Amino acid sequence: MKRIFLSRLLFLSLCFCMPVFTFAQEDNGFVELPDSIREKEHSPTKATLMSACLPGLGQIYNKKYWKVPVLYVGFGIMGYFIYTNADQYLTFKCAYIESSYGNMNGSYSSLVNRYTKDELLSAREYYRRNLEVSILLTTLWYVLNLLDATVDAHLYTFNISKNLSFNVEPQVQPGGYAHKPSAGIKLKINF
Repeated sequence: MKRIFLSRLLFLSLCFCMPVFTFAQEDNGFVELPDSIREKEHSPTKATLMSACLPGLGQIYNKKYWKVPVLYVGFGIMGYFIYTNADQYLTFKCAYIESSYGNMNGSYSSLVNRYTKDELLSAREYYRRNLEVSILLTTLWYVLNLLDATVDAHLYTFNISKNLSFNVEPQVQPGGYAHKPSAGIKLKINF
């Protein structure tokens, strides 16, 4: 019984291994050339990660150099608003604390003497809200940077033909049932 099992196992292994040995290709020195030259693959993941590490780096990877100054001007404006609102928030917060303790001769005496306690609280809350909005807008600008790098990388190899066109023309339709011509718009798309 054992002998039959071993002979069948040997037979099956030869059946599976034989095609590998008999149909192997020879190396005759010829190299098959591709039909066209492959371009280096453009990775959207790489563009996104580069832009996440340093904003604008993904745009440079996508060869959209003109977007980098626009991106950094946006970050500069947002940084200015964050700095200004944070400074004003801290100023009015400290002035409110001095006003709460009744200190009229402290570091923020000009604000304490000029505004009431409720006005200082209102100004503090105003600048706190503006600070939060500025941080939120900066975060949104950063996410748009990532999104732009990703979409540009996906569309990097998208080929737009010169034959692609979209035309909108006025058109007069001949009379139908009422035998009166009617005006219309003709949309013409060429691919």
